[in-house]
Amino acid sequence: MTVGNSGSLKAILGPTNTGKTFYAIERMLAHRSGMIGLPLRLLAREVYHKVADRIGAQHVALVTGEERIVPPKARYWVATVEAMPLDMPVECLAIDEIQVATDFDRGHVFTNRILHARGLNETLLLGAATMAPVIRTLLPDAEIIHRPRFSELLYAGSKKISRQPPRSAIVAFSATQVYAIAELIRRERGGAAVVMGALSPRTRNAQVDMYQNGDVDFLVATDAIGMGLNLDVRHVAFADDRKFDGHQTRPLTPAEFGQIAGRAGRHMINGSFGVTGHAAEFEEELIVQLETHDFEPVRVLQWRNSELDFASLNALLASLDRTPDRKQLTRVPVATDQHALEFLSRNEAGALAVGRKAVELLWECCGIPDYRDISPAQHGEIITRIYVDLMRRGRVDADWIAEQVRFCDNVSGDIDALSNRIRQIRTWTFVANRRNWLEDPTHWREKTRDIEDRLSDALHERLTQRFVDRRTSVLMRHLRDKHMVSPEVNDRGEVSLEGHLIGSIEGFRFTLARSDDGDSKNLRAAASQVVAPEIAKRAERLSGSPNEEFVLATDGTVRWRGEVVANLAEGDQLLRPRLIVLADESLSGPELERVQDRLDLWLRHTINTQLESIMQLAEPADLEGSARGIAFQLSEHLGLLPRTAVSEDVKALDQDVRAKMRKLGVKFGAYHIYVPLSLKPAPRELALILWALKNGGVRQPGVADLPQIVLSGRTSFLIDPEVNPKLYEVAGFKVAGKRAVRVDILERLADIIRPLIALDPKRHEGELPAGAAEGNGFRVTVEMTSLLGTAGEDFASILTSLGYRVRRTPKVAAPAPAVEATPETAAQDAVEGTAAPTEDAAVIDAATTDLGAPAPSSEPAADAPAPAEKAEPEFDEIWFPGGRRPENARPDNKRPRFNRPAAAAPADGAAPAEGQAERPKRFPRPDRKEGDGAPGRPRFEGRRPNGDGKFEGKGGKPGGGGGKRFDKPKDDWKEHRPRVERETKLDPNSPWAALAALRNPKSE
Repeated sequence: MTVGNSGSLKAILGPTNTGKTFYAIERMLAHRSGMIGLPLRLLAREVYHKVADRIGAQHVALVTGEERIVPPKARYWVATVEAMPLDMPVECLAIDEIQVATDFDRGHVFTNRILHARGLNETLLLGAATMAPVIRTLLPDAEIIHRPRFSELLYAGSKKISRQPPRSAIVAFSATQVYAIAELIRRERGGAAVVMGALSPRTRNAQVDMYQNGDVDFLVATDAIGMGLNLDVRHVAFADDRKFDGHQTRPLTPAEFGQIAGRAGRHMINGSFGVTGHAAEFEEELIVQLETHDFEPVRVLQWRNSELDFASLNALLASLDRTPDRKQLTRVPVATDQHALEFLSRNEAGALAVGRKAVELLWECCGIPDYRDISPAQHGEIITRIYVDLMRRGRVDADWIAEQVRFCDNVSGDIDALSNRIRQIRTWTFVANRRNWLEDPTHWREKTRDIEDRLSDALHERLTQRFVDRRTSVLMRHLRDKHMVSPEVNDRGEVSLEGHLIGSIEGFRFTLARSDDGDSKNLRAAASQVVAPEIAKRAERLSGSPNEEFVLATDGTVRWRGEVVANLAEGDQLLRPRLIVLADESLSGPELERVQDRLDLWLRHTINTQLESIMQLAEPADLEGSARGIAFQLSEHLGLLPRTAVSEDVKALDQDVRAKMRKLGVKFGAYHIYVPLSLKPAPRELALILWALKNGGVRQPGVADLPQIVLSGRTSFLIDPEVNPKLYEVAGFKVAGKRAVRVDILERLADIIRPLIALDPKRHEGELPAGAAEGNGFRVTVEMTSLLGTAGEDFASILTSLGYRVRRTPKVAAPAPAVEATPETAAQDAVEGTAAPTEDAAVIDAATTDLGAPAPSSEPAADAPAPAEKAEPEFDEIWFPGGRRPENARPDNKRPRFNRPAAAAPADGAAPAEGQAERPKRFPRPDRKEGDGAPGRPRFEGRRPNGDGKFEGKGGKPGGGGGKRFDKPKDDWKEHRPRVERETKLDPNSPWAALAALRNPKSE
């Protein structure tokens, strides 16, 4: 390409359908080399294929912002106007649709090509006749050739959208309008193709081909059809007369109306135009202008200085702001690339733009189109990242590009989602086509092109699915012929009409593929002759089906061979629900009765099988009295009953009755009476569904999720506050604190804790078990936390909810021994865990300190080292059963006191921890004299501490014969530990005498 006035210069002007583009192609091919600039990438590809078909693809190059096909021996170049290679000399050069020079966004590019782009022998400027005056003024040497339209264009008035003639294009100016009109045409006329500027070229081509091939008779489009698309359109109807041009919503100009309306009629076939929808009828003056193609001439073109100064960033900005020196040119409003340049000049990219090459590269980066139409700031951030990478690395970071491209590589979603991804991938396609921007540009060009093609194909498919109803189109043709076809039903229940799907049968219900109005009644009538026989066959097959073919889902639906055939409904009893068969009017009479009977039989079998261990408790033959009542309540509560609900009845059961109940599968736990067999996943899922039917419905939160948790084998998990707590119990869990704990796991935890709180470490011989603690308490062990799958605060909340209370005492490091330890003292230290003074002394010291006695001196010895910085205190946590004696009644608004051992001081004689100072006051004080107990504590009267820190006398150990006791968290405590009758003489040779001796050595 050369710049100047070399060769002849011709302006081929006229309305649409004058053959201007065809003429330019013929003239270009008449030369040994040539180039044509087109306004749209879509049109450029169309022309490229035409030329390649005539002379061979090896001689034709295609260059657009997002695509570059350049054979080694290319002689003819087809490009978009913006992408025309300015340094490529050719004999013939043509620029199509030069009237775009008036556009605010792209006009300055067309103006630049009009003024400066020239072929060596011939230059052709193609456009509307309105460009004649300005061309004559700006290019006085140009030869202006007017070409007449081949066919006439006539006004057809106003018609409803549903009454537009076949082969019509209906024009609107927003995606919302286009979609609404296409949806209406689909319902009324069978479907429409959609063409918008926001669609990718591949998608637009596919939609146009669908219209051109006759698959649909209507085209719904924006003004994108007004430029370059050669369509077989007979009529153009305007559904609106205003559009948003990127800056404001304004009425269309007569010339714009003419550009769009001129698409009606091809070659020698006349066309028509009119209005529809909410558009007002055209005025007579406008009609005359459109029919005669007589519009106001263009007076001014958009212009921007093309001789840019890249000496510095400021110089570039100043050169872009230069004003034209001719009145036929006006400086274009700030374009997208200039907005980007101004944004980059204020951030780190501007600081890197030092020197001519850096500024030139910055301007090249600013030329990346904003296909996504996002905010200037977001677009500027993308350009900034690309420019910074190019300046610092020499290439755009491949990992970053891969991440952006990978985000776009997803063909799922609706029309809008796919359109957004196409706009994004076009940005990276543009970047991949820049020279030397990427390490492997060929790979990225192929990658981005492949993604865009797949997204475009998916978008075309979504548009077709949404706006083209081939079934209705086929049916409409047959209705016009008064010929009804016989629909077919395949083995998947799909009903088709001449190969087009019109609906489907699921279970015993027929559903149209679309539930919209229009021809749905005709479709149903056409399918009714085969739907009823097919449903009757299904009913017969279901009546003879085995139980394995039926499934009850958590949403209460019954599926047969994967298809929903019935819904579970609430019955008179919890274990006797009802089934409602889901069928339309095609299933009735004996067939419906057979289906109902078979489903009822399967449901009874399912409940009786999965809940057999529960149902046998409803009327047990071998149980009477309270045992029979407990069994019946177990059946009503689906095999799981809190022990507190029947604690008195359980206490009244003797061992023989309990043995009978155990044979029925009942287990007596510390917290629950339950049937272990019913805790398996299948019975629990069924129990959840049955309980939910009578309590809030099966669609409430938790019904669908809890069976999965039961099946996973989790022993505990955090509760969901939105789930009814009763659902956790029905699922086999107890809500304890913040978590739900499986019932059988909770009982295993009780089995671990029970021997620990019954153990006296001082009297125990041998190694202490893990978790043992003084005073009938216990420490949390790894075995406990592993069993429940949790630890820390969550585990503590579980223990607290079970009635246990914690005593936290700070751990004190043992002082260095004053003398060398003897073997005897070392052995004792190993047992007691410390070389400090004896535990009894520590307990007495702590107790007296709490009662106000002088505390031991805390002054360091004269030769003691300087105290170290205060470390984070460590606490020893010992848990105790939290119940209180029945006689220790307190007002309801008071916290219950702990029944801890008499010596309640912290371990190792340490002082109470901070924040725990008041807690020791809740325990009996060993130095309280007889009769001075506080009100409400009669159990301390007449008791005195002995030398071990224990209480003697009334109710104490060992003199009173009473001993420490708790309101245990298990009503069945005695069932799980040996019972010692204290006033009965034991056989000295019996094991019970030996056990008593171990528990109370002083008794010897």
